[in-house]
Amino acid sequence: MQSYTDAPELVQQFLNYKISVQNRSKLTVMQYYHDLRTFFRFIVKTKYPAKFDGVNESEISFAEVSDKDITDVTSMDIYEFLSYAANDLDNKGDSRARKLSCLRSFYKYLTVTRNIIEDNPTQKIDSPKRNKKYPKFLSLDQSKQLLSAVDGKNKERDYAIITLFLNCGLRVSELAGINLSDIDSEMTTLYVTGKGSKQRILYLNDACRDALKSYLKVRPGNAKSKDADALFISRNHNRMSVKTVQYMIYQRLKQSDLGNLHMSVHKLRHTAATLMYKYGKTDVRVLKDILGHEEMSTTQIYTHVSDDQQKQAIDSNPLSHLKQNK
Repeated sequence: MQSYTDAPELVQQFLNYKISVQNRSKLTVMQYYHDLRTFFRFIVKTKYPAKFDGVNESEISFAEVSDKDITDVTSMDIYEFLSYAANDLDNKGDSRARKLSCLRSFYKYLTVTRNIIEDNPTQKIDSPKRNKKYPKFLSLDQSKQLLSAVDGKNKERDYAIITLFLNCGLRVSELAGINLSDIDSEMTTLYVTGKGSKQRILYLNDACRDALKSYLKVRPGNAKSKDADALFISRNHNRMSVKTVQYMIYQRLKQSDLGNLHMSVHKLRHTAATLMYKYGKTDVRVLKDILGHEEMSTTQIYTHVSDDQQKQAIDSNPLSHLKQNK
């Protein structure tokens, strides 16, 4: 993981606060670091044109940014940065919205948490319009096709992994981190450690229990001592890594003639969420807890209406068959 010790002290304190107090993941915090570095490089180059004339923004040291440069930022500076991000960096709406979200969090920290400045320069700035994206997912029939094609070496293990993905909506890092001790003795619940080490308990349905029981009968008993409690074991007798799980899923998708869909492991999480919402009529608040989302807005992308549902809704309109008299 890249260090952020070159950042100004106020930025370092903010990033440490995100990790130690708000329990954000290191990957999330590193994204904050990159977005803040891009912003303040733009600020100092704009503020000191003579000093940085002919210097590319990427060559400006983050350490060049002073506390005064940080606390003097105005709303106009942020508007100009968003314009620069759109025109010079070719950032789309989603990327600009993420950068603004980072700045909002940083200046909220300076105003509310630390009381270093009085006014938050991001407060009245509207977020750039995001491109509407629906998650890719397997249909119910495609999900069954993937499961039914699992055969050969490690079939019990791989079937159990795919079953957990499609029924519980796990992240790949969560699945790779499962221990035997995370499953209760009755095999009814699973203890999951998610982003930022946040923990949640998931219910195991019949399909999950059956798949896990079949796998545990053949699970290698010679796992290396450090991975003795790991649920899923690789051929090298280690805990299966995220990359190993990803590669296995890629291969299983190819074997089931679904490789042309260009699905990733994360799309199986999308599939689980979509199937639960579409067929289980799952309340979006329950879905949020199952998936381990912090914000409801993240979960709401799974509540998209399928083409079939949309057609059915429009066709159900009592005026749908009315034709003009000729």
